[in-house]
This record gives sequence, structure tokens and C-alpha cells, in this order.
Amino acid sequence: MTPDDPEETPLLLRPGVSAPRGRLFLAAFAAALGPLSFGFALGYSSPAIPSLRRSAPPTLNLDDNAASWFGAFVTLGAAPGSVLGSWLVDRAGRKLSLLLCTAPFVTGFALITAAQDVWMLLGGRLLTGVACGIASLVAPVYISEIAYPAVRGLLGSCVQLMVVIGILLAYLAGWVLEWRWLAVLGCGPPTSMLLLMCCMPETPHFLLTQHKPQEARAAVRFLWGSDEGWEEPPIQAEQGFQLALLRQPGIYKPFIIGVSLMAFQQLSGINAVMFYAETIFEEAKFKDSSLASVIVGTIQVLFTGIAATIMDRAGRRLLLTLSGVVMVFSTSAFGTYFKLTQGRSSNASHVDLLAPVSAEPVDTSMALAWLAVGSMCLFIAGFALGWGPIPWLLMSEIFPLHVKGVATGVCVLTNWFVAFLVTKEFSSLMEALRPHGTFWLASAFCICSVLFTWFCVPETKGKTLEQITALFEG
Repeated sequence: MTPDDPEETPLLLRPGVSAPRGRLFLAAFAAALGPLSFGFALGYSSPAIPSLRRSAPPTLNLDDNAASWFGAFVTLGAAPGSVLGSWLVDRAGRKLSLLLCTAPFVTGFALITAAQDVWMLLGGRLLTGVACGIASLVAPVYISEIAYPAVRGLLGSCVQLMVVIGILLAYLAGWVLEWRWLAVLGCGPPTSMLLLMCCMPETPHFLLTQHKPQEARAAVRFLWGSDEGWEEPPIQAEQGFQLALLRQPGIYKPFIIGVSLMAFQQLSGINAVMFYAETIFEEAKFKDSSLASVIVGTIQVLFTGIAATIMDRAGRRLLLTLSGVVMVFSTSAFGTYFKLTQGRSSNASHVDLLAPVSAEPVDTSMALAWLAVGSMCLFIAGFALGWGPIPWLLMSEIFPLHVKGVATGVCVLTNWFVAFLVTKEFSSLMEALRPHGTFWLASAFCICSVLFTWFCVPETKGKTLEQITALFEG
């Protein structure tokens, strides 16, 4: 039989399945509240650090080193969270894993709210990071298993869309809320996810692997409105992940692609930009850095939404390539800005390096300031168009079902580990390579990502998961 044969194609991946989209989209939205929560956690540090420095008691004063740890602890916690998520998703199920991750989200933000010293702040950030690791792995898997090919790109891209909405929400709320109330607000999205996911079904595929065909059929009826014409597909015997499986092209090829995509996504410098958005704009002499951060967040939401709407028409590969090219030019231009404005003294401080030369005419400084703002906005737009949503979408598409838990866990672990390194060492890179060298290094990684996409990443648009597996197997 061919991969297109309905007897061999998993129930949720058959093309042409007619379904009312309301319940399907509601289930996807409920799962995507997890990414919204970790987007809020990512964006929280940007307004919270200045607020802590302004209004916190002496026991909570953050120096530069403590502030960098405060920003990076989310990614540090997300690494073990992704490992835990890879274990939960195959044993507890997709739905229960999402429900469980609400506990560390709420507990972490509650700990930050009640913080009396720096260690409580860092502990709260670590707990929210663990929840971020679980949600970032489980949500794409849940959504991919309830979606059919015609809308899988749209719904899969909503994972990243909700992340950037969460970041923008943190920026907007940071205008009017100080850090404690901002943490209280952070408890809202995971609580909403807990309430909504209680009303959503487990994915039919997972139910079938647990030998529950009646529950799987009920889930199909709930999500699609009807199970008419659906025949229960045969389920293969469960296979645990073994290193020997990496010899198979259908395993090692998507494994290399998934890990590389996650690494390139973070090496572009996006997390450093988002964590320190206000700081970057302040040092670029932008008058209202809070407004600048909101503008950046709005651009990211807008272009991620555009990517979601065209994903199933334009394809993953084209958008990744276009996105990478835009990021190459924008990071190069931003590096050029810092090269033109840096001080000449070899022992200048990090802040001195970022300050425009005072002897320059005012109009020249203003022109360079707009170059910085334009480059940053172009970078955010380019990233949101492809390298933001697509690695997470492809991660949920390219792995065979019997190794999906472990393989996606390794990919998410790679993403968060590289994100931690980039975020924690961003300031050190700015000092060692100087600002222009740091952004030119990011530009070099973006060039590598374009080449990798062009030569190694296949197109998965409109294909069933089994067709994608067959593509890797040759």
C-alpha cells in the first residue's frame, strides 16, 4: 500500500477530512496557552529588572551579574523541563502533561510575588523555566496530533504566535505594573489553560496506543464533529528509543535536522534581543525604551501571524530561507551601527562601547539611531516570518511516532540549552567581541542557517506524517 492509502494513514492526518473547525481550534488554543505562558515568562525579565532596581527593597537589589542570572534562569530550568516533558508525553499522555505543567508555572510566579531575597526570585524563575520546557515540547505534539494536513501549518505556527503574544503582554503590562503585580498577572494564562484543557480530549493517536479505541473515536467526534467514514488504523507494537535506531535514515536524518534547526534558531541571537530589548534600545539612545520594546513585540506578533496564515501555501522551506536572508542583512546592519558609533578607547566599558560618539553632529546621530531601530525591527520581522515558528512546527512533524517523545525532548533540550548559553553570555560576548563583532557573529550563524535550509531541510507542506517519514527513509 502507498502512504496515501487510507488504511495506512493515521486518523488525524488524512487529507481532505471535513470537519467543523470550532472545537478543533478551541482545543489548539487551549494547548497554546502553555506557549503563551512561557512567552510571558520570557518577556517578564525585560520590564521586571528595571522595576526591581527602582522599587525593590535592599535585599532584592540586582547587580549586573544577578540581573543576567535572573534573565537566564528560565532557560536553565527549561532544560530539565524538556527532559521531564519527553518522559511525560509518552507515559502520562499529551493532555495530562499540559495539565501538570500549570503547577510549576503558577508556583514559580507565586514565589516571585512573595520573594524576600534574590534566591526566591531565582527559584521562581527556575520553576517557571521547568514549566516552559514541558509546555514547549508537549503543546506542538498535541496540536500536530489533532490537526489534519490542511491546517497543520496554521495551527502549528500558532505555538510561536502565542509565545510572542505572551512576550508582548509582559511588555505592555510592564508599563503599568511593578514586578510583583506583573508576576501575579503571569499566573493567569496557565490557570486558564488548566480550566480549558480539562474540557478537551486526549489526542486520538495516544488513546489508540493505550488500546482505547472507543475513547479515540469519541475524541474524533468531539474534534471533528463526526467519525463517519473513519476506520481505526492498525497500531504497531510500541517501540522504545534505542541508540541502534539512529542507524536508520528515517531516524537520524530528522534527528539531525531537528537539533540543527533548534540550535540555529537560538544562535541567531533572538533570545538575547528579547531578554534585553529595553537595555539595547537604551544604549542605542532611543528616548523611550519601553515603547521601543512594545513596538518590537507588536512587529513580532504581526509577522508571526502572517507566517501562520501563509504557512500551508508558501511552505516551510521557502519561509525559512526568506527569513534567514532578512536576518543576515539586519544583523549586519545593526553591527555596522555599533561599529560607526563605538568609542575609540580600547579599555572602554560595555556601556561606553554602545554610546554614540559625542563629537558627531546631531543629524548624523539621529540617522544612526534610526539605523539601529530599523535594523532591530527588520530582524524581528524576519525571525517571526520563519525561524520563529517553523523549527517548532517541523519538530512536531518530522519524527516517527514511536520515537517522538525522546526525539522532541532532545530537540527542545538543545533549544533551551543554547538559549541559556546565548542569554547568559550575551554581555560577555559584547565585551569580548565588542558590540559590532557580536552582531556580525550572529549574522554569520544566520548565513549558515540559510545554507542548511537550502541543502538539508525537506518541504513538509501538505504531507501526512507517514509521507514525511517515507521521505526520510528514501
